[in-house]
Amino acid sequence: MRGDVIELTSRLVEIDSVNPALVPGGRGEAEIARFVLDWAAQAGLSADVLEGTPGRPSVVVRAPGWGGGRTLMLCAHMDTVGVEGMADPHRPRLEGDRLHGRGAYDMKGGLASALLACRELARAGLAGDVVVAAVADEEHASLGVQEVLGAVTADAAIVTEPTELELIVAHKGFVWVEIEVRGRAAHGSRHEAGLDAIVKAGPILTALGDLDAALAARTHPRLGRGSVHASLIEGGAEMSSYPARCVIGLERRTLPGERVADVEREVEGLLAADGLDASHRVLLVREPFEVPEDTEVVRAVSAAAAEVLPGPPALAGAPYWADAAFIAAAGIPTVMFGAGGEGAHAVEEWVSVDDSVAVTRALIAAAHRLCA
Repeated sequence: MRGDVIELTSRLVEIDSVNPALVPGGRGEAEIARFVLDWAAQAGLSADVLEGTPGRPSVVVRAPGWGGGRTLMLCAHMDTVGVEGMADPHRPRLEGDRLHGRGAYDMKGGLASALLACRELARAGLAGDVVVAAVADEEHASLGVQEVLGAVTADAAIVTEPTELELIVAHKGFVWVEIEVRGRAAHGSRHEAGLDAIVKAGPILTALGDLDAALAARTHPRLGRGSVHASLIEGGAEMSSYPARCVIGLERRTLPGERVADVEREVEGLLAADGLDASHRVLLVREPFEVPEDTEVVRAVSAAAAEVLPGPPALAGAPYWADAAFIAAAGIPTVMFGAGGEGAHAVEEWVSVDDSVAVTRALIAAAHRLCA
């Protein structure tokens, strides 16, 4: 199993799959999707390509059961972030337990574990199906998982994001909002005519800090507190002019139970100052995720992982967002479980081979519980 994990993860790392929505000119998922399709065929697995957005394919690999069992989805994304500053990002390098390369940790190691588990489970002959959703675009707009969920149903799902061998049962969501503050343009010498939109935005920034502090009053047992911060600010045309416009981009990280309407009310409160000419618009919403801890998939994966680890994995929450939220929102009980390592979105990236082997074995054991 260890050799298979190293070989397949290395082959995946060798393929440039930088997300073109993040890096103009990025190669995207076309080549890696072809590799997954060919690998599945050689492994005796059926596979289909979904490509609702041209050039952004996802692959659905299936180990069909003999009938009457439940379907388990294993989900992993094929795209990566950019490689700026990296030396030989697509040359896999094994140093002891660490397999280096762009995407090794986030998350081609998790994709390799899912594919190898699917291959072994096809040979085992379960009653239910095991499906690997190798999806596009998780690092940007999650086009892939949304397309897959329109074509595939399942009774449970495991997302193999790197979780340091913790069993993730919740993660935060986020809302991106743009605030526009309007002033009045004028020459810098005509103070009586100009209205400084940047200065008018100052109280909003102060109130934003107060809102972030207030959010600390509500916490989640596994995720801690929500947060808000100013991400971007833009305004003005040149030094000798009063700025007619100032735009603030903010990000609100949300907890389970918080919705976009709650965030919009918070933003409206920021803009409530007398005489302020301002408006806002929501740019992107990604809902938080949570699965009840007594759900069968939680119990099954916990018991399966305990077979290959020194004990059951810790139940935890993740501060980041992942495709698990879309899968859970489709009514599929979902958890996240994956290997340890370092370097997601960083210059030096590696995944633990030992962890990846343990994850693969845990996925196989969990499928025996869920798909028998």
